[in-house]
Amino acid sequence: MHPTENQIIMKFKPESLMMSHGYKPEWSEGAIKCPIFQTSTFVFKSAEEGKAYFELAYGLREPDQGEAPGLIYSRLNNPDLEILENRLCLWDEAEECAVFESGMSAISTAMLAFLKPGDVLLYSKPLYGGTSHFITEVLTRWGVEIQGFQPTETPDAIIRRARAEGWADCLAMIHIETPANPTHTQIDIRGMRQIADALGTEDRPVRVAVDNTYMGPLWQHPLKHGADLVLYSATKYIGGHSDVIAGACLGSREVMMPIKTLRTFLGNMAGPWTGWLLMRSLETLKVRMEQQCANAQKVADFLSHHPKVEHVNYLGLLTEADGEAYRLYQTQCEAPGAMLSFDIVGGEQQAFAFLNHLKLVKLAVSLGSTESLAQHPASMTHAGIPPEEREAMGIRDQLVRLSVGVENADDLIRDLGQALSAVPVPEAANAF
Repeated sequence: MHPTENQIIMKFKPESLMMSHGYKPEWSEGAIKCPIFQTSTFVFKSAEEGKAYFELAYGLREPDQGEAPGLIYSRLNNPDLEILENRLCLWDEAEECAVFESGMSAISTAMLAFLKPGDVLLYSKPLYGGTSHFITEVLTRWGVEIQGFQPTETPDAIIRRARAEGWADCLAMIHIETPANPTHTQIDIRGMRQIADALGTEDRPVRVAVDNTYMGPLWQHPLKHGADLVLYSATKYIGGHSDVIAGACLGSREVMMPIKTLRTFLGNMAGPWTGWLLMRSLETLKVRMEQQCANAQKVADFLSHHPKVEHVNYLGLLTEADGEAYRLYQTQCEAPGAMLSFDIVGGEQQAFAFLNHLKLVKLAVSLGSTESLAQHPASMTHAGIPPEEREAMGIRDQLVRLSVGVENADDLIRDLGQALSAVPVPEAANAF
């Protein structure tokens, strides 16, 4: 028995399918690349067809065998978005994907889909500053209770605390970042699944969401380790060129249904131009990320031996001596990635001096792009977190975050070296 065309195609690696999966040239006059469907609305062939499309769009019936949702209106669906979502599913082996106008839009919509007043959200510390602000300043205004935890707190300890403090029966969602931005602290995804299964019920499931932006679609696959949802700022590695803002959320059809429904009515779906740009970027995702990872390892090795660098946070520097951190890296990650952070000897003055003397590396927030970027988390991306909390998280005034790009690694090291040479020695050190 000969395999079907679909069976043959699905044996190909994701990087091979990024050029063509989900698109047929005959749909667009033979164009080899999917065009931009820059349209607000689509024409029905008949009133009966329009009725059938809306029945599926509004969940009034289950689709027939082989029936797919038809094109209605670009707030509901658009070819550029649908093809993009199909391709993104391949990396994480997800059933469904939803693309949003931004990473924060993806995160906030996912939370709003599963949280209501009186529910509890459990979240890891630290988080990206925008996510942290949404949780502490927005969700709490709408009656959602929040419980943060430090990476050192074990799943069993969290379960005991939840029961002792009386919020075990109210837990609805767990949201984590692993590795954490910007400290690279790792969270055990399977441990979060353990908490969800222990405190949730069949009628009240606890959803586990993982912000995987730091590792991108290549270096970590949370769904394989027990997560219900994987979230991305698609601005970062997926977009990869600092020219588009977008987000993505992936999971099973069951879990994604309320998220996609809410997206329809919030109207925060990404547009066709964004979809087209991201499809273009997916074609080079693997080669970009592999080069970035190779560069990051060389940069981390250089920084770890520099006398003006106190400590480097990079997964590729972990050894068996690091215990649980090394175990999680070996268990959860496919590679160490291209993000690192490091403490400069001194404080804010020394960190700023370093940043101000960079030439090739650009002083800017964001990450995952072709160009290397450096920033100061304590005064920039995580400025909204109270100083005492930042300190407890390891986000100190001397911490610098670096997103490594695709430049020549020797050039990056040369630039970092000259910038470090301009860093003044702290006065306390001069005293000796």
